[in-house]
Amino acid sequence: MPDPQSGTFEVGGVVIGLSGGLALFLYGLEQMSKALRVVAGGRMKHLLSRATGNRFKAATTGAVVTAIIQSSSATTVLVVGFISAGLLSLTQSIPLIMGANIGTTITAQVIAFKITHYALALVVLGFGVTFFGRRQRTRGFGQMGLSLGLVFFGMQLMGDATAPLHTYEPFIDVMKSLDNALVAALMGMGFTALVQSSSATTGVVIVLAGQGFITLEAGIALALGANVGTCITALLASIGKPTEAVQGATVHVIFNILGVLIWIGLVDQLAAASRAMSPGAPDLSGAQRLAAEVPRQVANAHTLFNVVNTVFFIGFTRQVGVLVRWLVRQRPVSVEEAIQPRYLDDVLLNTPELALDRARLEIGRLGRLVIEMVQKAPSVVLHGTPEELGQLKESDHDVDGLHAAIIHYLGRLSMENIDERQSELLHDFIAASNYIENIGDTVETNLLDLGGARFRQRVYVSDSTEKQFIALHEEVLSSVMNAVEALTERDGKLALKVIAQKEEVNRLGRQADEHLAQRLVVDEPNRLQAFRVESDLVETLKRMYYFAKRIAKVVVRADVEKGEGVASG
Repeated sequence: MPDPQSGTFEVGGVVIGLSGGLALFLYGLEQMSKALRVVAGGRMKHLLSRATGNRFKAATTGAVVTAIIQSSSATTVLVVGFISAGLLSLTQSIPLIMGANIGTTITAQVIAFKITHYALALVVLGFGVTFFGRRQRTRGFGQMGLSLGLVFFGMQLMGDATAPLHTYEPFIDVMKSLDNALVAALMGMGFTALVQSSSATTGVVIVLAGQGFITLEAGIALALGANVGTCITALLASIGKPTEAVQGATVHVIFNILGVLIWIGLVDQLAAASRAMSPGAPDLSGAQRLAAEVPRQVANAHTLFNVVNTVFFIGFTRQVGVLVRWLVRQRPVSVEEAIQPRYLDDVLLNTPELALDRARLEIGRLGRLVIEMVQKAPSVVLHGTPEELGQLKESDHDVDGLHAAIIHYLGRLSMENIDERQSELLHDFIAASNYIENIGDTVETNLLDLGGARFRQRVYVSDSTEKQFIALHEEVLSSVMNAVEALTERDGKLALKVIAQKEEVNRLGRQADEHLAQRLVVDEPNRLQAFRVESDLVETLKRMYYFAKRIAKVVVRADVEKGEGVASG
């Protein structure tokens, strides 16, 4: 075999082997995370929504959720969504974000077992379960085994590729430079920012430790840098997002940077604690002993660092909240920002259960925009100026823009690995979003045309006729509001109430038609033109109820499919 110092062949082989192993390792991590989300995704929102009382319970929840989705950044995104929806305050969210760091250490604990000899056995077993499994959940477990096998196989390839480097002086010099904790931390931070995964960085550290290339102290410093690198990624991702998102990311940054600043001078003490709690190999010596002991010690130090940080800082959640609010102050929201999607985040697309829930929240925003249009419409149509009619028309442009963003997001989500129930829910959301947008279009196309005709033809609407319109409008508005709430709150009983409102809407519609027929003989200017405008107004209001009823039926059907005993009759 050629000397690695004298020939480029060995160096090239090492680079290819190392990069190939790293690619398999990262791909395995990503697929394992996806499989975990399939198996446990539906429980994550439930866990987060219940973690608002006790700080330690919230931190534990943050750790569990992050262990499942393998991304503290994604957990932060979820928490920000709860803040935006008013379900959590910033102070309540801080323990969740702190706990997320503990969750990211679970991967390091798993791969520190170093069962690389069984990697291909895991691949075969996982593939078999995935291929022959009939249920989505069963295939998810198979995918987890297959992905974990790829992780260990990637580690084995990286280990085999780096073995010749034991005699390669330039590499040995680089490893020696890691004895400086600050240099090692900066390298860990840079690599994590590049691959956007602290778990990946820790995995590579464990591979290097398994080859005896680095000491425990150097491994700890690299892991500390990884903690900073991952939160910088989250902060960059929050640029341009609502204030709550920036505040959530800032909590993550402050917590991690303060923790690293405290521990960077205590690496030796953290290493001593990790050695005390980790199994040793006293019968070995030198690089062999490092290879046997350091991987588990690094994993334990990583976990210990994050657990101690969380326990220490959890008592200062209020103070951290005050600091973050001072650093990232709430700014007034412009009109352009107000109509941008608030809950649709690309980070959650590979977690379909959570992405669907965020789409539901965004559809609720769309519904509230349409409700505002429906509330204003009769007054503007009957009494508004051309300028006021134009302003209402602009509102529909906002609705169209938000509706397009929701449909685009759901379309992208449909290309992810979703099960049958999630697919049905996705199509229900598309249908409901379309119905809501149709209500907005009805206001713009039909009602505003009637308002323009009333203004151009100088139609006068009597007080008695207006009372008929108001009664019908109030019932239709109530049905739209109930339908949107039933959808966003998944309230089947409220949806049934919307369907039952059909009788009252029809009664008020008939009453208005009879009133208009009686007024046909009244001696007033432009009576025939007025009758046409007034009749069309009644029909348009009834058409708006039709779309509200369609939204309600979507909710009822979903409840029936869940087996909750709600029937539309």
